[in-house]
Amino acid sequence: MGKKKYLIMVTLIGALGGLLFGYDTAVISGAIGFLETKFQLSPTMKGWAVSSAIWGCILGVALAGYVADKIGRKKTLLITAFLFAISAVGSALAEDLTFFVTARIIGGIGVGAASMLSPLYISEIAPAHKRGMLVSLYQLAIVLGINIVFFFNYKVAQYSTEAWNVETGWRYMVGSEVIPALLFFIALFFVPESPRWLSKVGRDVEALDILSRINSDEVAQQVHKDIKNALGQEKGTLKELFEPGLRIAMVIGVFLALFSQITGINAIMYYAPEILKKAGFGVDSALMQTVIIGIVNTIFTFVAIKYIDKLGRRTLLLWGVSGMILCLFGIGLLYQFDMTSGPWLLVLILGFVGCFATSLGPIPWVLISEIFPTKTRGIAMSLSIVVLWVGVILISQFTPVLLEMGETMTFWIFMVNAIILLIFTYKLIPETKGKTLEEIEQSWKIQ
Repeated sequence: MGKKKYLIMVTLIGALGGLLFGYDTAVISGAIGFLETKFQLSPTMKGWAVSSAIWGCILGVALAGYVADKIGRKKTLLITAFLFAISAVGSALAEDLTFFVTARIIGGIGVGAASMLSPLYISEIAPAHKRGMLVSLYQLAIVLGINIVFFFNYKVAQYSTEAWNVETGWRYMVGSEVIPALLFFIALFFVPESPRWLSKVGRDVEALDILSRINSDEVAQQVHKDIKNALGQEKGTLKELFEPGLRIAMVIGVFLALFSQITGINAIMYYAPEILKKAGFGVDSALMQTVIIGIVNTIFTFVAIKYIDKLGRRTLLLWGVSGMILCLFGIGLLYQFDMTSGPWLLVLILGFVGCFATSLGPIPWVLISEIFPTKTRGIAMSLSIVVLWVGVILISQFTPVLLEMGETMTFWIFMVNAIILLIFTYKLIPETKGKTLEEIEQSWKIQ
């Protein structure tokens, strides 16, 4: 197999963790209405049913960095695939909310771990000039997972009556995840360990062999030399991340992680059917339009993949977040003047999703996976992505409550958060395109 084909195969398999992430987090959007009826859920318990998996995600992320630094990226990814499968089966068999929530938390541990490990793995194996595009494939996989499950949910909901969906349909929705989970588990046996992790633990011959499968022998030797030099300068302690220079990287990682969520994307992804039904669309229409949202998300993620290594991370962020601000302002206005029955609500939601997909969707994963030192990359990414999942919890748990208080206020809160992120990006986020991980690490130390 040629170097290019090998790199693409390894990257696509690594990115399957993103497909499961998207599948698992979005499957609840089609099921939640039927679960609400089945288990007679209050708005607070409905939020708990949606957000329960996210608490598992926080635990998964918190553990994954430490485990991946100890036993390797590949073995830890295999564990996440197993947890996905267990969760899918348990969720489908649940006869009460407690059992359902427990199964969702187990799946959440897998989702959380994969949300850190997949981009980490891809960034450590990708050549510098293609890293942005290849790590963005992880976000594309998330989007495809969302897209697939939106379409599957729509087909299941159409299959029979409302009563059938309340009793049985939602079980097919949540149980279907066992198929991509098993696919991920099997595919992982065909990829190598991260060469940077192998170098860290002293397995230099294996590391150089893997680098040579992706790069020319000369480039592989140079990259391996740079990795060893960087490892020699790193302390490998958590304290190192809060020293001058690297401290800025930590702030950027945490800030991007949080604001990628509290600008409202998961309010749309989790609650789109409920938002659209409340605006006057029928159940079938609302579910079909979530499929359209997924398609737009996919199309604009390809735009990000095409331009992230050409225009750069910072430029895409500035333009994309600016577009999100305008769309959120418009959505708030529609609710303010009671104009949600026409096409403009869907148009602005699609505009918001498109702007997100070109910027705040893939770029945080890329930046968070490339700005930290090799010895502490696992734990540093864990810290950042724990904050990301805290943001997801805040959105998933409190969006139903916020929507009850008023849609205009809800979307304008997201808009204010996006404005804060735009200012932060302009002031503090540097451009990292085209640099090796070791060059990025050195750039923090000379600031």
